Amino acid sequence: MKQNNIFFSPFKTTGGAIPFDRITTADFEPAIRQGIKEHDAEVNAIVENEAEATFENTIVALDRSGATLNRVLGVFYPMLSAHADDALMAVSERMAPVLSEHYNSITLNERLWQRVKCVHDNFDATQHDVEDQMLMRETYEGFVRSGANLLGEDRERYRQLSKRLTELTLKFDQNALKETPRYELWLTVDDIAGLPETALDAAKQAAREKGREDAWLVTLDAPSYGPFMKYSDRRDLREKLYKMYNRQCTSGEYNNLDILRDIANTRLEVARLMGCKTFAEYKLQHTMAERPDAVYQMLNRLRDAYLPVERREMQRLTDFASQLEGKPVEIMPWDYAYYSNKEKDSMFDINDELLRPYFELSQVTKGVFGFATKMYGLHFTPNHDAQVFHPEVEVYDVTDEDGKTVGMLYVDFFPRATKQSGAWMTSFREQYIDDNGNDVRPLVTLTMNFTRPTDTKPSLLTVREVETFMHEFGHALHQLLTRCKYQSLSGTNVYRDFVEVPSQFNENYVYEREFLDSFARHYQTGEPVPQELIDRLLASSQYGAAYACVRQLGFGFIDMAWHSITEPYQGDDFRFEYDAVKDVQAFEPVEGCIMSSQFTHIFSGGYAAGYYGYKWAEMIECDAFDKFKQDGIFNRQTAKSWVENVLSRGGTEPPMTLYKRFRGQEPGIDAMMRRDGILPANK
Repeated sequence: MKQNNIFFSPFKTTGGAIPFDRITTADFEPAIRQGIKEHDAEVNAIVENEAEATFENTIVALDRSGATLNRVLGVFYPMLSAHADDALMAVSERMAPVLSEHYNSITLNERLWQRVKCVHDNFDATQHDVEDQMLMRETYEGFVRSGANLLGEDRERYRQLSKRLTELTLKFDQNALKETPRYELWLTVDDIAGLPETALDAAKQAAREKGREDAWLVTLDAPSYGPFMKYSDRRDLREKLYKMYNRQCTSGEYNNLDILRDIANTRLEVARLMGCKTFAEYKLQHTMAERPDAVYQMLNRLRDAYLPVERREMQRLTDFASQLEGKPVEIMPWDYAYYSNKEKDSMFDINDELLRPYFELSQVTKGVFGFATKMYGLHFTPNHDAQVFHPEVEVYDVTDEDGKTVGMLYVDFFPRATKQSGAWMTSFREQYIDDNGNDVRPLVTLTMNFTRPTDTKPSLLTVREVETFMHEFGHALHQLLTRCKYQSLSGTNVYRDFVEVPSQFNENYVYEREFLDSFARHYQTGEPVPQELIDRLLASSQYGAAYACVRQLGFGFIDMAWHSITEPYQGDDFRFEYDAVKDVQAFEPVEGCIMSSQFTHIFSGGYAAGYYGYKWAEMIECDAFDKFKQDGIFNRQTAKSWVENVLSRGGTEPPMTLYKRFRGQEPGIDAMMRRDGILPANK
């Protein structure tokens, strides 16, 4: 074992910044094993304590245990999704079952469980604040959900199933990561009709990086795939790229179909061990929704409200496309982005390419940070001394109005082969109060896959990419502004169907003139975005809202279907998915295409029986933004209340309790329907 392993002691860096210059892939496995060894010893000390079990010597001690393991995993997991080569993935494959067994050994430790149960059964809530009460509740229920009440063979079976799930979800995730870079669409001069200059520049740059000067390269990375599907006049190539994208992980070396079925069936067996009919029933016990019928009630209510509007949208789009082409057109899935972009442009004279020059990445970054300054008094100072895991990563010290440290923010903007697709926020270290009463501030990382700069242009974002930045920044603020005692309750450690509230709340500002005016400048002239262009953007904000909602509902129905099976499933995966979305599908199924095989959110990303949470959270954040619209979108008193009652409180109280304290009422879907134009603005 490497004795000078950097993870074996707290980092001796300013603010606890990660010393990436001294971390190698070879450090992770021995550090994980050492962290497990230390954690086992700490748990054993709790178990062997001869004193009567108390909240402090059992519940708090357990929450604070595992410092070394937390330190190494806090770096390991973010690297696994943002910068993973084959060697790091191999470490993950070896360590995943070891870690699963380790955590199972804690929750299935009978003597530890008896101490936890003793504290719970004798807990006097009047002697503890709300955060203590929540830690007690979460610890106890966490043990129960993890099989502590199981006996004999059932307990051992749960251990085996947990290990199996860890292996399956990791394999699913790695297959998705490895499959995407394999798909390439090479273009000649005859294939580029309709593509704007920004897309051509990016495609030319991608081709050069592959050693080709005579072609253009389109990939399945979002900044490449999205513009091609939106602008390419070559319907045959749009179809080809669409099928590439939607047939990922359905055959060959990285086939996920058998794996996803195994995951769903294994989860069902776990649920049955826990006395539940379905995995959804088991999983939803720890959410705001609480029950599957509550989820279906929301999904169905939104379907009934939005589907008629979506059908009218699609008929209007079909008529538009037919008129444009001078012949009847049947809109196929690879046509929607293309024709909807043209229809939107014809209705509002607005498109991504008109706005891109005003959304240069460094200016957008200033605007996003400026939003937090204006709302919450935060300041972001570049830290050029902090070590990074990739040269493109930027680091910022975050301070409050009094100059006190709030945390550190790592920002990673661009796609690469070692990074998963999509965008996310995570932390190298979460906030908590240590044993000496010190407030340990978080180290937060934002990871995106934005349009890269080229040899001739800086990174110019689409409106959707600006939304994505604001969305993930909302998660980051949830982490940065938290002030909790316990790490397991701080920041985004909240119910899954509440965690998207702060992030989706932020997206509203992208369509607010006051926010856009603060940063949108032409990257060449420095001129502000023209007012009439902002007006057209705002007027177009409801375009396609019903289609977008119904599409999202489809993902929710797929998720709930896989996790509502009552018997092990070994049928046709394609038919299963088609049946799940048949009531909300905009297009007839395309042979060989499926979402489930690459649906990492639900099969490896923690959203199993929880994808509905995006719409659930949207209902809440729309209601919250209504409050800001009434008081002023940058009203500091309202923002202060938002921080004090929501952003700073993490999971220390039930989400609805926190929200009602801010809003004074429970949310409904009317605010969301008004924003989307489904209901009149004054209703």
